[in-house]
Amino acid sequence: MTGANDAHLLIVDDDERIRGLLQKFLMRNGFWVSTARDAAHARRILEGLDFDLIVLDVMMPGEDGLSLAHFIRETRETPIMLLTAKGETDERIAGLEAGADDYLVKPFEPRELLLRINAILRRVPTPPEVETRPKLLTLGRARYDVERGELWMDDSPIRLTATEAALMRIFAATPGTAISRGRLVEDLGRDKIQGEHAQERAVDVQITRLRRKIEADPKQPRYLQTVRGAGYMLAPDGLSK
Repeated sequence: MTGANDAHLLIVDDDERIRGLLQKFLMRNGFWVSTARDAAHARRILEGLDFDLIVLDVMMPGEDGLSLAHFIRETRETPIMLLTAKGETDERIAGLEAGADDYLVKPFEPRELLLRINAILRRVPTPPEVETRPKLLTLGRARYDVERGELWMDDSPIRLTATEAALMRIFAATPGTAISRGRLVEDLGRDKIQGEHAQERAVDVQITRLRRKIEADPKQPRYLQTVRGAGYMLAPDGLSK
């Protein structure tokens, strides 16, 4: 897993003062930090560099942060932390649907941003150091390698965000067992400051996104099922070694 002493972050914010303050603060806490003044600038930077996490302001002149998040998700699964001045639940859900892994409402304490960033980076799957024989969960045409944390559709790998990868690890640990939304909120390390309803809504959005990647018909899920009154359950065709 990438640690704070070598993770490279990109901060995208049109406010020069905020960019500078966050860059200095995060660098003091061991990160490499690059900055972009708007979405167009960020697109140019992303043409030549990869990052471990992107901190992205939603409200910017020109292309906004949600549009840029959609663009990033078309080609890469870099974790995204959204900064938004809007605290309404619908606005937060829109950010998660755009592909963000988490959000933080302005104004915020830099230390809280640091905690959120570290929590996201801890969820990024770590590639195995040695070759191991995989244990597979079969999900129709899809299969999930439990030990490697990899999801495949036929012979093609499926890109997973850090949060989606964390969800797959949680479900794969106990296939066939329903896991409550509250437990998922806790295991994902979701924000305890926001209300319980908002946290669970955020989990629902992540489940919907994951279903689109593994289900033939996401509206009638076969493998990532909703268990009434109990939560969600991964129901693979079978386990193989």
